[in-house]
Amino acid sequence: MEPSNTTTDGRARLYTALGTGAVLTGAVAYVALADPHRPGFLFPGCPFKMLTGLNCPACGGLRMTHDLLHLDFGAAVVDNVFLLVALPLLAAWFVVRWRLGQKLMPVAATVTLVVAAFAWTVLRNLPGFPLVPTFVDG
Repeated sequence: MEPSNTTTDGRARLYTALGTGAVLTGAVAYVALADPHRPGFLFPGCPFKMLTGLNCPACGGLRMTHDLLHLDFGAAVVDNVFLLVALPLLAAWFVVRWRLGQKLMPVAATVTLVVAAFAWTVLRNLPGFPLVPTFVDG
């Protein structure tokens, strides 16, 4: 039986957490500084939209994040109200379930999430639907 090296395990976790935090901080800083509303934003387009021409449930998510970082809540709602509401609720759901020691995503919750995302995709692609991701020409 080999002794466990808790110092090395702890360091690996710390370095992983620090590296992940640095990457996330850099990504958020880039979205805050660069404007995803403008053409030429250095980020790949949505593959679903490229293939189908339709907005997926997450289309507008980067623009929504940019708007939130600039405290423009009205524009964030227009870019993707589904993610704006769903992500904090889902995070709260995970925290509560985790603290209670329950399974994070039971089958019923997964089905509910998939049905809601599908319904949002259909709704946002209806002709004349007012909440579509915005782009600024220029």
